Amino acid sequence: MQTNGLIALKKRADYLKAAAGMRRSTPGFVLQVRNRGEKEPKGIRVGFTCSKKLGNAATRNRAKRRLREVARLTLPEHGRNGFDYVLIGRRHVTASRDFATMLEDLKHVLVEVHN
Repeated sequence: MQTNGLIALKKRADYLKAAAGMRRSTPGFVLQVRNRGEKEPKGIRVGFTCSKKLGNAATRNRAKRRLREVARLTLPEHGRNGFDYVLIGRRHVTASRDFATMLEDLKHVLVEVHN
C-alpha cells in the first residue's frame, strides 16, 4: 500500500528492526525511527501499532485511523527518505487527544530526531 509517497510496513521483522532503533515519546503516541541505510529500498515507510491495552476494538481502530491521518499529513513533508517510522498508540490518549496537537507533536519529534 502506498499513499502520498508513504509505504506501509507489512512484515513483523521490519517492526522489530524499528523497535531496535531510536524511540521518542509524546503525550499522544510513541514514535520509533530507523534509518534503513543505503542497501535497502528508498522511500518513507510507516507502520502503526495499537495494542489491546488501548481499549476495545472500536477504540483501537479509532486510534489507528488518527495515527494514519497524522502520518499522512506530516511525514511526506517532515519525514526523510530511507527511514522507517512506527507510531504506537497510547492508552486513554491517542483516541481522544486534540488532533491539531497530535500533528504538532509529530512535527516536533521529527525535527528532534533528524537534527
